[in-house]
Order: sequence, then structure tokens, then C-alpha cells
Amino acid sequence: MVATVASKDMSTLPKNFGKIFWNNQFKVEIPLPSEKQYGSLKGKVAIVTGANQGLGFEAARQLLSLGLSRLVVAVRSLDKGKTAAAKLATANSSAKIDVWALDMESYDSIQAFVRKCDAELPHIDYAILNAGVGPINFNIVRSTGHETAVQVNHLSTILLTILLLPVLKTKSTRQDPARLTVINSITAHLCKFPNRARRPLLASFDDPKNPPWDSQERYGVSKLLSQLFLVKLTEYVKSDDVIINMVDPGLTKGTNLSRDARGVVWLMSKAFFGIAGRTVDRGAATYIDALLGHGKEAHGCFLMNTEIAPLATFYYTTDGTTAKDQIWDETMKELSFAHVEELVASMKHGP
Repeated sequence: MVATVASKDMSTLPKNFGKIFWNNQFKVEIPLPSEKQYGSLKGKVAIVTGANQGLGFEAARQLLSLGLSRLVVAVRSLDKGKTAAAKLATANSSAKIDVWALDMESYDSIQAFVRKCDAELPHIDYAILNAGVGPINFNIVRSTGHETAVQVNHLSTILLTILLLPVLKTKSTRQDPARLTVINSITAHLCKFPNRARRPLLASFDDPKNPPWDSQERYGVSKLLSQLFLVKLTEYVKSDDVIINMVDPGLTKGTNLSRDARGVVWLMSKAFFGIAGRTVDRGAATYIDALLGHGKEAHGCFLMNTEIAPLATFYYTTDGTTAKDQIWDETMKELSFAHVEELVASMKHGP
């Protein structure tokens, strides 16, 4: 058997990203999931955040089509979640589908959601953290004071991840550990990250002029922050307890990620996605593959095109090593109100 190489131990991606993009979007065919491939999910329980539309909705539908017994649709709008749940029920009429509130711009909402998971779910097998944003314009989240993309895609996603870890650990078994897949992006490989040397680092993203606002850059760097943090987090979490990985769904049309775009920008985006984008079912199939098609060998890894792939090139640089530690320290300090340090330590030193 050929040994699997972890993402962090791989060689970097080729410098010519054009070839990577062409291969990902026009040559690779992502297979749709089936029970023949993954087996039946009868008796299994899954959480999918942002499951009322786009990739999250389709990933939830695909899990249900595999026989999933219980699904938690975690959404900001309960009304939209209930509408989505009614549609999802057609994929598996025997499944129990819960719609629970989760606002990724609110630390209080995230904590309340995890408490509900702990109190009301007898066991949890899978979690897909799909909820994310790609804002066109610079905005600050009032409750936290942080820029929206960094808040949702990094800080809030990390808080949700850490809070879920002990719950997932206690509600699964070492013979069959829970699996948590965080949605990431190849755009983390493309961002320039000009403020990497700023201190404090995370607070520098709250200034719309330094670094200058660029929506594409900000989306990519928000995913890079999350990627660097998660790789280090998995060093504290045993794969026997919870398997954590990250997945890039590829450029996918119909996700509504750029819903804030207007005018010419919207037209150009729609045309580009229409030509090069994967269909939503193929994009969502990468989620299912990350969740079900890989085991402990993918712990802490970045998955692309259903395979373990290198991390963002920045990770392998000296600046990347420095930034990883800085991001870790500042993120843990930001989230200290939720006792994240103690939770991470409990995962490392627990039985």
C-alpha cells in the first residue's frame, strides 16, 4: 500500500495557476455520490451550516439521498431554512430534518447553536461547515467590530469548529470518530496578503484603506487565515477523536456567493461562472467526498478534486510560519471569552 502524504508535507502547487484552473474546471469530472460508493447513511446524523441554498443545500440533499437519518439545517433565517427543509424532505421522506438558527456574525448565536447540538442530538457523525460570505463591499460586523469576510470565514468558523470539537468527540466513538469538513478555497493560494507583517494582524483587516479593499483578495485571505489556523489546530486534535479536513469545491455556478454584486460586475461574474463554473451538484459532491471518502489519513489536509492536495504556497514559506503562529495567537485571544484555549487543551490531553 502506498503511504498517503499529508498536505503540509507535500510540494507546493505549480506556479502556473492557469494550468491548475484549466484542469480543475474543464478536465476533472467529479463523480456524484452513491450508496455503492459510500454505503448507506441510515442511522447517521449530520449538521450542515448554510444549508438553505447553493452548495450547502445540495450537500445536504446528497447526504439525505444516501439514507441519512437526521439532518440539522443550520441557517441564519429560520423561514428560509424551513422552506429549504421542505424541499430537502423529497430526497428522503423518512429522515428527521431540524432547522436551527445559526448566525455566523454573532458569537452568541454560535455558542447557543453548539449548546443546542449538545443538548438535543444523541450522537453526531458528520458536520459540514459551509456557511461563508464573499462580500463585494467593505463592511464591519457591529457586534464584533471586524470586517465581515474575516469575521465569518475565519473567526466565526474557527469558534464554531472549536466549540463543536468536544461535542463531536463525546457523541461519537473511537471506532467511528466524527468527521468535520470545513469549506476552504484554492483562492487562499492566490491572495497577496500585503499586511502580513502588521501587528496586530487581524485588526488590520478592519481598516478599509490599509490594506486597500479588494473583494477577491479579501475572500482569498479570509480562507488563508482559516487554513493556517486549522492546520495547527489539528496538531492538538487526535484523528481518533475527530477527523478534520478542508475542501475546495472548485469554481461553482449557482452558489449565490457573489449575491451583493451589481451592474457590470454582476454581468461579468455571471458570464464567467456560466462558462467555467462547475454545476452545484458536482461542487457539492466534493463536500461529500471529503466527508465520506477520506479517513484519518486526511486529518488536517486540504482536499481538491477529491484528492489530498498541497496547502496554499504561503504556508511553506518563512513568512507563512510566522503568520501561522501570529494568526493562532490572535485568534485564540479574540475567542478567549469562549474558553477556547481550555477546550483545545482538553482535546489534546483528554483520554
